[in-house]
Formats: sequence, C-alpha cells, structure tokens
Amino acid sequence: MTTKLILTHEVTGLGAPGDVVEVKDGYARNYLVPRGLATGWSKGAEKEIAAIRTARSKRAHDSVEAAAAVRDALEGSRYTVKARAGAGGRLFGTVTTKEIAEAVLASGGPSVDRRKIESKQHIKTLGTHQVVVHLHEGVSAKVTVEVVPA
Repeated sequence: MTTKLILTHEVTGLGAPGDVVEVKDGYARNYLVPRGLATGWSKGAEKEIAAIRTARSKRAHDSVEAAAAVRDALEGSRYTVKARAGAGGRLFGTVTTKEIAEAVLASGGPSVDRRKIESKQHIKTLGTHQVVVHLHEGVSAKVTVEVVPA
C-alpha cells in the first residue's frame, strides 16, 4: 500500500519541500511523519503547498547565474574546521554540516544552508575531505573541507 504525502523538508532521493509524493505506508508512518519531514496529503492542503513553495523560493538563490557565482566562490578556496582528535587522527565525534556552514561563513565565504550540505560519509578523521553543497536545481559546488586538531 502507498500513502500520499506533502514533503515539508528536502529528503534526498525523494523530493523537495512542497512536493506531493507517494511512498510506502511504513516509510511514511515510521520515518517521514514522525521526524516532521512530511505531512499527510488532503484536497485542502493546496494552500500549505503554496506556502511551502514560496518559502523555498525565498531561500533559494534567485537564478542559476547567481547560484553559479556562489559555486565559483565556494570551489575557489578551502575551509578549515577545528575538531578535537585523539591519537592517530581520529575525531571525538564527527564534523557536522552546521560546523561546515559556520566555517564557510567565518572565512568570508557566502552564507550556506546547512541542510544543503551533503557528505558521502561521516567525517571522522583529520585531513582533507570533499562535501557537496546543493545551491540550485542542477547547480552544486564541491567544497574542500580541511579538518585540523583543535
């Protein structure tokens, strides 16, 4: 069985806020709805969908050209995150997307939404790592993050 939902947050591989999606009942009941990532769909929810889309358009960059300019600024430099590490360069915990966004802003880079930062795997070691920042539909920046001991 499937359930029709309205996404309230971006879910990788499923859709963006304001999208109406059909997912399996268990996925909706056990994951999306309890975490606040989606709400139930109804005929009267069109106003909610419109409000979500307008909020998303305000947060998004105005155009592909503006997103490309931000991408060029992000890819042009390295960003340093300080973290506590033990012997062998292993971190106590992981580097979060919030810490990456703060490091970009602190080094004079553009403001980046932490929810748009995606890492292939958790950053748990010192060194240089690559993360992807989704700026606009079809425009992503590959950002180099250097994790150094605090």
